[in-house]
Amino acid sequence: MLLTLGLVCLAGTAFAQQPDSTTQLRDSSLSAEALKKLSIEQLMNLQVTSVSKRPEQLSQTASAIQVITQQDIRRSGASSLPEILRLATNLQVAQVDSRQWAIGARGFNSTTANKLLVLIDGRTAYTPLFSGVFWDVQEIPLANIDRIEVISGPGATLWGANAVNGVINVITKGAEETQGLLLSGGGGIEQRGFGTVRYGGALGSRVHYRIHGRGFGRDATALPSGQDAADAWHLGQGGFRMDWDASNVNRVTLQGDLYDGRIGQPSAGDIAVSGGNVMAKWSHTPSEGSSLAAQLYYDWTHRDIPGTFGEDLDTYDVDLQHHARLGARHDVVWGLGYRLINDRVVNSSAFAFLPPHVARQWFTGFVQDEIALVPNRLHVALGTKIEHNDYTGFEIQPSGRVNWRLGPSGTMWAAVSRALRTPSRIDREFFAPGQPPYLLAGGSGFHSEEELAYELGYRHQRGALALSLATFYNRYCGLRSVEQVNPPAAFPIVIGNGQDGECFGAEGTAEYWLTSRWRLRAGYTELRVHIWPNPGSTDTSRGAAESQAPDRQFLLKSSVDLPAHLRLDAGFRAIDDITNQRVPAYAELNAKLTWQPTPKLDLSLVGQNLLHRRHAEFGAPAVRREIERGAYGAVEWRF
Repeated sequence: MLLTLGLVCLAGTAFAQQPDSTTQLRDSSLSAEALKKLSIEQLMNLQVTSVSKRPEQLSQTASAIQVITQQDIRRSGASSLPEILRLATNLQVAQVDSRQWAIGARGFNSTTANKLLVLIDGRTAYTPLFSGVFWDVQEIPLANIDRIEVISGPGATLWGANAVNGVINVITKGAEETQGLLLSGGGGIEQRGFGTVRYGGALGSRVHYRIHGRGFGRDATALPSGQDAADAWHLGQGGFRMDWDASNVNRVTLQGDLYDGRIGQPSAGDIAVSGGNVMAKWSHTPSEGSSLAAQLYYDWTHRDIPGTFGEDLDTYDVDLQHHARLGARHDVVWGLGYRLINDRVVNSSAFAFLPPHVARQWFTGFVQDEIALVPNRLHVALGTKIEHNDYTGFEIQPSGRVNWRLGPSGTMWAAVSRALRTPSRIDREFFAPGQPPYLLAGGSGFHSEEELAYELGYRHQRGALALSLATFYNRYCGLRSVEQVNPPAAFPIVIGNGQDGECFGAEGTAEYWLTSRWRLRAGYTELRVHIWPNPGSTDTSRGAAESQAPDRQFLLKSSVDLPAHLRLDAGFRAIDDITNQRVPAYAELNAKLTWQPTPKLDLSLVGQNLLHRRHAEFGAPAVRREIERGAYGAVEWRF
């Protein structure tokens, strides 16, 4: 994958939103059985925390947000976190090969997408190499996930740099929600085999815990010729969580994970990936209008691509947050944070990160005040994030948001935000080849990419129908480019900030309950991305290496409960072509049939990519892999 980075530089849900119900779901921990018993209004009144870092109803958020619930995950037939994210219609999700994914929001998608922030229980899934995510090691037992909150649009005021075009926040269940024994497993075509064991217990009335183990093996993708791409792989993962309700107002959580895997590649040996994390949280909630929380985690990762690249990364992170209601009109949340990364790279003759060993620090602080200009009708949120990093020093990322309830069934919202993508190691410290003379060199003066975003949205819910529309215009300054140092000489070239750009479009979603047993969800996105060189820039790519996203996509999901304890779920997607990669448009269908003979036993048959024997979703023709049709059977037994 890192070789691809060099070539790139060289080349250039649940839609559970919008209700007006007096019934509020006050916490995230709802079992699948509980979700099935909720009314339509309650399902659309789930609370989220990603928009303002405090619980609030979806109908009152001034943001384009969708929620994927545990029930959505169980019914999807997905077997990995990236597959689940296809349920969020405000994301662009493309499978690259057997283990790599390109996931972005509002354009700027690539295998090294750097404008989307991903969180797992508050832990940032981040690599400082390219400010993105290695999706192949983001493995979580799907039954442990409570919900996934997906924001398209900036979230930098609260979450910081790299939350430029979106935020994905994966929230797992509390240990008290996973008591007893769960066994699940299966296998078939493409999904060779997989299994999960989870056990939850209690140590007295106030301490609950769970432990789990998970493993899988996945088949290789295909070359355009139909030959095996030799990228089959397997991974094992295990973890624990313990929740201690120390008192009625104090809660302590300790959790951690370990993983180890091997990934096939056509030449040399297998890629080795391993790592883990441990995290401690404390929360103090004396009242509904006041809370204090602290979080500490340590994350380590190891990746070895024989003969090409190796990395060991340690991340230390501390976060403190306070929320308080001040009077009748002000709701304030503020926080402080510190992060230290220790990155050690083993370079090769093909390319290098220089220096090979770095330690970098981030200091952050944020504050946001939501002001009720007209209580329960017109609210304004003003805030800013202030960060200091070792590359560019101090950075400021403010935002303003307005939420206006037009009536019992309609809400309008608007936002203006400034967000930054701070430099990564590839921007400043990447060199190819690994020794001089260099053809490509990192830019010592590379500064943060800047976005100014304007958003306008509307939500409507009445009876069994819910609609949402979000429109946006984003202006970008100082996007990454590759610049000739001594034109007209082609080499060396240096990474710079020589491009500007814009993206604009609309995201529409709809949900309709035909009956109490049949739900339809649909999403459509229209997107345009334009990138151009600044005066004096020698980059002629026009952003081809920075944004590889379709202009439009359509998704439709049907979920129906049938007689005889059967459930049928189907998901259809139609994705436009990716012009600058010459990836053709495609349409595909996934389906899952589940029989539940007892409340504790599920037997499922899943078909994936049923419309074509194989198809391409991402990648230039010379390196493209094609995704094949698959089917597997699965069983889940809860004791």
